[in-house]
Amino acid sequence: MAITGASGSPYALRLIEVLLAAGKAVDVIVSKAAQLVVATETELALPGNPRAQAETLRQHFACGDDVLRVFGREDWMAPWASGSGQPGPVVVCPCSTGTLSAIATGASNNLIERAADVALKERRKLILVPRETPYSEIHLQNMLTLTRMGAVILPASPGFYHQPQQIGQLIDFVVARILGQLGIDQSLMPAWGKDAQ
Repeated sequence: MAITGASGSPYALRLIEVLLAAGKAVDVIVSKAAQLVVATETELALPGNPRAQAETLRQHFACGDDVLRVFGREDWMAPWASGSGQPGPVVVCPCSTGTLSAIATGASNNLIERAADVALKERRKLILVPRETPYSEIHLQNMLTLTRMGAVILPASPGFYHQPQQIGQLIDFVVARILGQLGIDQSLMPAWGKDAQ
């Protein structure tokens, strides 16, 4: 999972929390801009060093290093840097439009972009969660390009048919959609046409 500098870091933190609760191991890569956005939008301050980020996140989620690992943006020996090592799907949440552009053009200037590039070339699941408004023609073109390549564009656009009463319910709406794309059962949101659980 990559966290980039678009607004929407509460989506990322909630997704990590729910994945860990579901017994899934989570690898995280944090962009520089994401560090600033996370500190601005939440109570969590992520240090610049990946090892220190890992400790901060493990304390925040009360988990061990066996289920949550953090990789640096230039860690080219990480499993995510190669098709022979990449262990699973890639989620970029939130996905800045700069990251969206870099992925669409195959830039691979850092591990976030490379992990996405590897997911595309290996035909693995790539879920991009842009949080921007309004979209420019460039943003829309990049989304169309990536959709045609097989990526899932899942904008952080919560619905309201569940009649949310709290911000957390809006966050859970988007997180539940991400989990659905990952094939992970969830009880955050009822499926359309079903009663709330």
